[in-house]
Amino acid sequence: MTTTDARTVGEDLRQRVADFLAEHDHTTMDRLDFLRARYDAGLAWVNFPEGHGGLGLPRALQGQVDAQLAAAGAPDNNPRGNGIGLGMAAPTILAFGTEEQKKKFLRPLWTGEQVWCQLFSEPGAGSDLAAVSTRAVREGGDWVVNGQKVWTSSAHKAQMAILVARTNPEVSKHAGLSYFLCNMDAPGVDVRPLRQITGEAEFNEVFLTDVHIPDSQRLGDEGQGWRVATATLNNERVAIGGGGGGRESGMVGVLAKSWREHPERRGVGQHDKLLRLWVDNEVARMTGQRLRQKLAAGEPGPEGSAMKLTFARIAQEASGMELELLGEEGLRASDWTMKRPQHVDFTGRDAVYRYLRAKGNSIEGGTSEILRNVISERVLGLPSEPRVDTGIAWKDLPR
Repeated sequence: MTTTDARTVGEDLRQRVADFLAEHDHTTMDRLDFLRARYDAGLAWVNFPEGHGGLGLPRALQGQVDAQLAAAGAPDNNPRGNGIGLGMAAPTILAFGTEEQKKKFLRPLWTGEQVWCQLFSEPGAGSDLAAVSTRAVREGGDWVVNGQKVWTSSAHKAQMAILVARTNPEVSKHAGLSYFLCNMDAPGVDVRPLRQITGEAEFNEVFLTDVHIPDSQRLGDEGQGWRVATATLNNERVAIGGGGGGRESGMVGVLAKSWREHPERRGVGQHDKLLRLWVDNEVARMTGQRLRQKLAAGEPGPEGSAMKLTFARIAQEASGMELELLGEEGLRASDWTMKRPQHVDFTGRDAVYRYLRAKGNSIEGGTSEILRNVISERVLGLPSEPRVDTGIAWKDLPR
């Protein structure tokens, strides 16, 4: 697309939004009705196809739409409240779902009528996701699922989940998986909180006992679960590490603010450390911009793993330095009540919370150790490490 063509598309889109606002008065309409109308008008995510909340336009134009609607005071879909749905489930459903599945799930997902969670990790299958033991057995038109999932963000408020389960134990662990869309209010789904070091329980463990999932909610072919899950994980790592904020965003921005406000507390060598973190954060931010431009042209690749790895390191080092800078004041925790939050606020809380919560950044969304393997093998093309389970049926693997 030439610069002139891009300018014309942008102008046409601005007019489309203006016409939509003229026809839909958000000050008198019900919020949900307004969001549904916005989706139907193709202004939900403009890069999605027509009929599925989009217009088939470049992804970069979404910011223009969001800014124009925000300037008019229109309500949004509370994206922070459904990060897994919007960042992981939606692109996976778009890539692998049938037309019926797209029509059924994408609209209520975007409007926030259905909050989503992710039923992937298990007590014995975290970093090695392909080792999941949750079983799904076909019974007529349904799949009956039994097993346990863990570290499930937002399960306590979710209506739907993306689920990976083993449908064939007779083949190798990667080949015997299938991917499902699971109703969280189905009989047999039991959600229990996991209290973290922060005092909160944003994560959960989920027990599945004879949970029935219709075959119409299988995403992708039977046995294709690893391929579908890989696409989801690539989107997850971009969502976690891809950033999107401006200069001095994230933990480094909080640290820089404390640095400016407390010059009397600066120690020897801290200025050099802060500058190195600031530069690293800026490099990561610009790399994220290039990655998002690449996403506009196709599916996310393993480069998102590098972004997520960098995000975790910077967040942990910056939050640790902030505690050093604040001294005794930084040790004051504002609250230790056991809560089940609606969303995670990485930067708007006290320094103790930031420091403790950042410890999870190198675990969630793929451990830093595993991501280094992904980068070395899939980005740098280095030889893969020896794998003793290749070609062995899952049922025959030692556990």
